[in-house]
Amino acid sequence: MNSKSIWRTDTAFQDFPKLQESKETEVCIVGAGLTGITAAYLLSKKGMKVILLEANQVLSGVTGNTSAKVTAQHGMIYSELIDTFGEEKAKQYYQANRDGMDFIKNEITEHRIDCNYEEQDAFLFTNDDAYLPQLDKEAEAYQTLGIPGELTSEMPLDIPFKQALKMPGQAQFHPLKYLQFMFEEAVKNGTEVYEQTVAMKLEYNRQKTVMTKDEYRVACDYLIAATQFPYIDHQGLYFAKMYAEQSHIVAGKWTGTYPGGIYINAENPIRSIRTATLNNKDTYLLIGGENHRSGEKLDETSCYANLKAFAKEQFEITDFPYQWSAQDFTTLDKMPYIGPITGDDPSILIATGYKKWGMTNGTLAAKIMTDIITKKDEHPYEGLFSPQRFTSKPMLQNLFRFNMEVATEFLKGKLSFPASKEIDTLEIDEAAITTVKGDRVGIYKDMEDQVHVLDTTCTHLGCEVNWNGADRTWDCPCHGSRYHYDGEVMAGPAKKPLRKISLDD
Repeated sequence: MNSKSIWRTDTAFQDFPKLQESKETEVCIVGAGLTGITAAYLLSKKGMKVILLEANQVLSGVTGNTSAKVTAQHGMIYSELIDTFGEEKAKQYYQANRDGMDFIKNEITEHRIDCNYEEQDAFLFTNDDAYLPQLDKEAEAYQTLGIPGELTSEMPLDIPFKQALKMPGQAQFHPLKYLQFMFEEAVKNGTEVYEQTVAMKLEYNRQKTVMTKDEYRVACDYLIAATQFPYIDHQGLYFAKMYAEQSHIVAGKWTGTYPGGIYINAENPIRSIRTATLNNKDTYLLIGGENHRSGEKLDETSCYANLKAFAKEQFEITDFPYQWSAQDFTTLDKMPYIGPITGDDPSILIATGYKKWGMTNGTLAAKIMTDIITKKDEHPYEGLFSPQRFTSKPMLQNLFRFNMEVATEFLKGKLSFPASKEIDTLEIDEAAITTVKGDRVGIYKDMEDQVHVLDTTCTHLGCEVNWNGADRTWDCPCHGSRYHYDGEVMAGPAKKPLRKISLDD
């Protein structure tokens, strides 16, 4: 079973060096995903000097593990946005995402990018009577906001459903082939790229300065934090205003004639459906879903098993060469944070909280931040996505609920007493949480028979991590930090690795 995403199998990117000296630039972008690469592309086209830092490899994060739907149909969202923000801002959200879609299409058309771009109708459907009133309310929101769409009792795909909300003229594509063009253009335009370079903190010297894990520095006039979680979080307490959610995708060989459309259901468990073509030859059906809060103590392998069972039952698919997972953050009011991190410094910009709809949200984020930097005035959508916003009662309620859940997870981890497990009884590729000399530790025996023993206390704010057997990671249930089985940080807000425990002490 191939555990990397289907997008990375037929797209290759050149390797770039690690930053090994201090630098100076006009714009430093941290994070080489869709937002960071698009911003580098746009800024470099305008002649700006850009340095792009990536903690791992280019497009190895969320963008490389997306379902890659290019759509403004983001689940059951518009009725909720009307309730939270009002009609004007809800309509702005739709228009902003349409602008993101149009930008992608125009770039593909103008530059003839071969990225399997296909226009498709999108369907939000339900097979649960309890969700019919909510689907009706979402359809009313479409009418109120002037969004093209209609309720329908027919869908091209033959799966059980009671009603669907159709949004015509959406799309799907191969995200890495699309971004490969932009990335290569940004490099041609002079963008410097450094991989395996972890940004640790922001210093204020003569200029704003990004300090890396190896203590090299990038001085810049503008900073874009295009990471999944803003690594300069201390300025906005974003760990308390967002929650991390993990989803899973399986790719099964499709041998029939696909009737068209991209699909997602309204109820849980989530089932997201689209096709993808690999090597311009083989067609796969991508089934996504099984969403859950990151770090929840559950059997992650069952998430893949459930998706495969659905595909087998509905489409008689039995061959699944690829499976992968992705983590994304959702803000407490469901609107992304895009723009200046604080009101008094417009030169430090962040983009996060895409709620798993990063193709359009990430694109418009790059456009907004580029316009702020180059035009030095307010973008028409800047106020809508402002990280400083506070939406009163709904956000207060969600803030209280979310942080109560975090407190519960914190106490649960501290008060749990793991069963004793002898380390020498571990099988290959087995992990356990146990005690060593009275301390709670996580142990894992890798494929080379090496045992890794770690303190399970998350280095962010001290919650206890849980083992994710499907991805072989230690995940924090409080704020979504993820660690490799050897303890190294894979995703923030944590910056420091889990403490290694020596058995010889």
